[in-house]
Amino acid sequence: MPLKTTLLLLMAFMISNITVNGQKKTLALGIVGLSHGHAHWVFQSAKKGDFTLAGIVEPDMDVVRKYAKQYGFAMELVFPTMERMIEKTQPQAVAAFGNIYDHLKIVEVCAPKGIHVMVEKPLAASLAHAKKMEALARKHKIHLLTNYETTWYPTNHEAYAKAKEQSAIGDIKKVIVRDGHKGPKNIGVEPEFLSWLTDPVLNGGGAVMDFGCYGANLLTWLMQGKKPLEVMAVTQQLQPENNPNVDDEANIVLTYADAVGIIHASWNWPIGRKDMEIYGKKGAIYADDRYNLRIRMAEGYDGYSEERLKLPERTAPYDDPFAYFAAVIHNEIQMPPYDLSSLENNMVVMEILDAAIRSAKSNKAVKLRRH
Repeated sequence: MPLKTTLLLLMAFMISNITVNGQKKTLALGIVGLSHGHAHWVFQSAKKGDFTLAGIVEPDMDVVRKYAKQYGFAMELVFPTMERMIEKTQPQAVAAFGNIYDHLKIVEVCAPKGIHVMVEKPLAASLAHAKKMEALARKHKIHLLTNYETTWYPTNHEAYAKAKEQSAIGDIKKVIVRDGHKGPKNIGVEPEFLSWLTDPVLNGGGAVMDFGCYGANLLTWLMQGKKPLEVMAVTQQLQPENNPNVDDEANIVLTYADAVGIIHASWNWPIGRKDMEIYGKKGAIYADDRYNLRIRMAEGYDGYSEERLKLPERTAPYDDPFAYFAAVIHNEIQMPPYDLSSLENNMVVMEILDAAIRSAKSNKAVKLRRH
């Protein structure tokens, strides 16, 4: 191994395993895959100092060179396989930025070695894969997190806090979550991303998986882990010329004992969106986007008073997936039950998505198993 590479890896290892002048430890993080458009996130977050980049696994060298040109990392950090990267760099954790089908393989390689894993949403390409991943994570006692963009929205956390205040809007009766954009091809996602995002095997489906998971994740969190009694879904293909092999429109209804959840997941919105509405007996909360929140309290038949909030970013480590991942691994924070990133939450998400896909195929509601 060249001396320069040896020194780089030694420095990453030393920095990740010592505490200097009371400063928190940083995490030695490996990156598996660069074909997911969210991979830019990890390089943008690296400057915060919560992790050191141990190594990168990506077989497509054209993609590697594109990222290296943009972010300036050394090519010595790039490896052809996970096994080679792990052997040479000994990462404490990896973050997955490839296709969803490969999430299982990543956990199969990393879990027995005690390497923690964070994947981009959804957790897995199928419920069967998710169950295998869960078993491996439990057996080898690793953290297995799922990262969603909306986890870091201050509005969602303020909406959650307000919804849980009985004096705010009252008991939750209905939640509507809308996510999506014009479609992967229409918004110009990178070719390496498009190639698997519209593949029914590598992504597990189309919009139902890509954006249905957001609503399922938020609803499971709001319902504190309670599963819906049944799931009814309708999926459509409104852009066959762009998405010939997968759905691009999914509307999912979750029936709870005392509430209803409605998920609109679409690659057909004219304007990209990630928003949530929570309705209680006395009022409603609108998380319009990352920063803007409205609270309406009912007055008479159709009147209301309204409070508008523009929220700042959350404080570290609750503002960034990699800072959060590092804090969990270093036992600096404990994830609450059914936290948005947690395995418990995302296993329920996978049950909901699996039921939605089966419901759309059968045109019937699918009941979820009680545990």
